[in-house]
Amino acid sequence: MVRRSGGLIGVWAEQQRVAQRQREGQHQAVLREQRDAERAQRAYARDVARMQREQRVAYRQQREADALGRTRELEERVALLEGLLAAGCRAPAFSVGSLRREETVEPFSPGRLGEPVAMPDQRFYQPESAWTASGRAQAERDARARFERDWYAAQAAEARRVEQLAAYRREYDTWAAARLAEVRAHNSGVAGTEAALRDGDAETVVEFFSAVLFASTGWPEGFPREVSAAYARGGRTLVLDWGLPGYEVVPEAKGVKYLPSTDQEKEVPRPVTQRRALYRDVIAQSVLLAVRELFAADRFGALETVTLNGYVGGVDPATGLAGRVCVASVAVERSVFDRLNLEFVGAVECLTGALGGRLAAKPDERAAVVPLRTPGQVGPDVVVQGDGEEPDLLAMDPIAFEGLVAELFRARGLQAVTTRRSNDGGVDVEALDPDPISGGSIVVQVKRYRNTVPPSAVRDLYGTVQGAGANKGVLVTTSRFGPGSYTFANGKPLTLIAGTELVDLLHQHGLRGRLGPGSSPSATVADTPAVDAPVEADAGFNLLGMVWAGSAALDVCALVCSGNQVLGDEWFVFFNNPSTPDGSVSMAAAAPGDRVAVRVGFDALPSRADRLVLVAAVDPEVNPEADLGGFTDAGIRLRDDSGAELDRLVVSDGRPGETALVLGSFRRRAGGDWDFVLGGKGYRGGLEELVGDFGIQVE
Repeated sequence: MVRRSGGLIGVWAEQQRVAQRQREGQHQAVLREQRDAERAQRAYARDVARMQREQRVAYRQQREADALGRTRELEERVALLEGLLAAGCRAPAFSVGSLRREETVEPFSPGRLGEPVAMPDQRFYQPESAWTASGRAQAERDARARFERDWYAAQAAEARRVEQLAAYRREYDTWAAARLAEVRAHNSGVAGTEAALRDGDAETVVEFFSAVLFASTGWPEGFPREVSAAYARGGRTLVLDWGLPGYEVVPEAKGVKYLPSTDQEKEVPRPVTQRRALYRDVIAQSVLLAVRELFAADRFGALETVTLNGYVGGVDPATGLAGRVCVASVAVERSVFDRLNLEFVGAVECLTGALGGRLAAKPDERAAVVPLRTPGQVGPDVVVQGDGEEPDLLAMDPIAFEGLVAELFRARGLQAVTTRRSNDGGVDVEALDPDPISGGSIVVQVKRYRNTVPPSAVRDLYGTVQGAGANKGVLVTTSRFGPGSYTFANGKPLTLIAGTELVDLLHQHGLRGRLGPGSSPSATVADTPAVDAPVEADAGFNLLGMVWAGSAALDVCALVCSGNQVLGDEWFVFFNNPSTPDGSVSMAAAAPGDRVAVRVGFDALPSRADRLVLVAAVDPEVNPEADLGGFTDAGIRLRDDSGAELDRLVVSDGRPGETALVLGSFRRRAGGDWDFVLGGKGYRGGLEELVGDFGIQVE
């Protein structure tokens, strides 16, 4: 007989069994979660390991590709050196004709000024509807009045357009005539060069053929371009000393390998015998190519014989001092040279065998040969271009000067090349700034001037920038720019580099250049006169002619300042003090069309002065109740001392309640040039309050 448990105990036992099953279920769930987490962790680890393997493979491939790229660069450099002579022979020869410019100017393009103002159409001026006859009559009168008002306004606008178009046409005709005159003068100089070459003028021959070597496109980047030469007219012989590249021009490495074990790149050295042989071949190719460039450019029968000595610069291992060593020398008659097929010759064999020249056995060790003939043996008049001395930028060959400017841009990290002489569109150097944000294409014009560059040259550059679709334009000169040039360039993608700034930039980047014979690197083209020294009678002056609308009588004054302080009461030029002590600033008779004029010799201002401030104030004796509210359409006509207008500078309009106004200031730049800064600050207390801000106490 089975005995059953009591009810209470049975319930308790059932609860225990349920609880046990729940605990077991929870334990199984925890185990399942742990197993799932472990499986996920193992899958994640596998994914990470696979990704790391892929990254390592990709990283290794990238490093190997980088090493391969560097190896290809080395191979391309060696291939360039090996084919130097053949490539140079395929390049077109330099000619005087390529220096000619087309006698054309950009056509007249008035833009919107050439579009007549649209006249109103009476059909669109219908009267509004009205209920009464009188209302309809009034509506017709209103419509007619609206039409007549708009018609007269359009007629006035058209008259203004025609007037502005005529003025713009006159400006264009003046510019076009000056441009054509400049081109014709240049072409006349080219024709004179051709005639001098035919006549065998020694100076012209030397300068022309030196320019030929500088202008050649056959020289790789990094090759020196230094030459000294002399010409013997009797034997039609040109003797040159020509710079040759150093041993470092041949890459020391043959290739680059990536070593995965150390995660490093290792250069594979080029065998010494191979490097020496290639360098000697490059020296021979360079000499032959230079001779080829000279004979190919001679279309005037100026050269019968060329003697070329090739020099290598650097440190002499025997003395430890910098010096030059002649490592190659050859004297070639034209009839002999014309029989050679330079594209297929062995350079060393041709130079030393067929031409009987001299070539150092070990030019890499600067082993010297004796020059066959030197320029100094021809005569005392030896012309030197690009030698170890500071070259005079003012006397430098124009083509060499352009090459120097291109080299400066390359030294600043840009890609730059000189353009061909024909159809260059007014561009002397093309540069490319590789910066992905601020970079872009740059067109460069080079002006080897002695006088101030006219504003028209800056305008021409701006037109060239727009026509070429370039990001920026740079105008480089050996002289200086006037205020009108800087004013025009302000706010436009233009940079103006004056002579003194150019010299500073050259020296900052290890290049050479000076302005004038015997001048120091920091010397200016025309030194500023001593402080307070009387101005020379032939110093360059400008007339600043003031124009404005309105009938108020105004006094225009000038303050010569250092910063915001006038140099002294005597440097405040106005009706009671018409001139500064040195005469550099004075009141002057106004040119036709100007109301007031100030005569300024910017180059004659004291060195301690860094700005010339122009101000205008109401004359309280003539117009005691007037203000500058009617002072509008104001400007400064910048003229040369003869009165010819160079540029026009816009100044701020006046405001009601104000009786004095700062028109603007001419400020001296670091290189000694001046630019114009627009003013606009007005004063209610008249001239007395204004000049008080500049340190003058008015009694």
